[in-house]
Amino acid sequence: MTNMPLRLRTLADLRRVLGEHRRAGRRIGFVPTMGALHDGHISLVRRARETCDITVASIFVNPTQFAPGEDLDTYPRTEDADLARLTEVGTDIVYLPDVEEMYPDGSVTNVRVEEMSDLLDGAHRPHFFYGVATVVARLFVHVQPDVSVFGEKDYQQLQIIRRMVRDLGFPIDVIGGETVRDADGLAQSSRNLYLSADERAKANVMSGALYRASCRLSLGVSVNAALAEARARIEAAGFDELDYVSAIDPMSLQDLPDGAVTPGFEGRVLAAAWMGKTRLIDNMGFKRA
Repeated sequence: MTNMPLRLRTLADLRRVLGEHRRAGRRIGFVPTMGALHDGHISLVRRARETCDITVASIFVNPTQFAPGEDLDTYPRTEDADLARLTEVGTDIVYLPDVEEMYPDGSVTNVRVEEMSDLLDGAHRPHFFYGVATVVARLFVHVQPDVSVFGEKDYQQLQIIRRMVRDLGFPIDVIGGETVRDADGLAQSSRNLYLSADERAKANVMSGALYRASCRLSLGVSVNAALAEARARIEAAGFDELDYVSAIDPMSLQDLPDGAVTPGFEGRVLAAAWMGKTRLIDNMGFKRA
């Protein structure tokens, strides 16, 4: 029987416990989450366990990454189920801070990763990545991990965190975990719980469109042609609004120019679209042959 993870809710307790592990020379891995855990999250915890001696997962619904009118109040909160899943996968410590622990009274310090945060999702949710960078930086200070694992499903977020870690000199190895998909290709996400049965049946078209676009770009089809077809496929599936479909340079997140991609270049195709009231994102990598 797997032991229950140690549940800690204060920074003082977290530092006391992790300090003991650190003094014993144990390598600490960290997976930050907002809860409502699915197989994608669990795969990240497994990845952390593969590379570290002690695995910490956090559950914190971060208010600073939600704009007014977004789903902060209705975001799924399933702490008991989340703890059960983290127990099954052998998590050692679960950090469950409240808002006051993460944002002490009078807190005015924020982290902003310029330029990269204003592209793609940032153009449609201008507050989002500033909230993400701020809370992840604070969690890094709290946990002080050797390794942190983030899912490639949130690819822009992963690249922004990598840039923040590099720029601020955090001594942390940021690892990307492969996107976990349902059998029909839909990327697993906590917000998939919002989809009706009819919406869920159509939502997988996004992954199929991105897969085809990535294949075409790998074969030398022009960027504009590959993206135009992907947009048409997503719109025809019944998505209500298409925020973007883009092919980008992973390092800068900037759009690739039209034309065939240079042989050997590795890029990424990303998309965001609304199915009913649910905003879905996805991405796939490609390498030009």
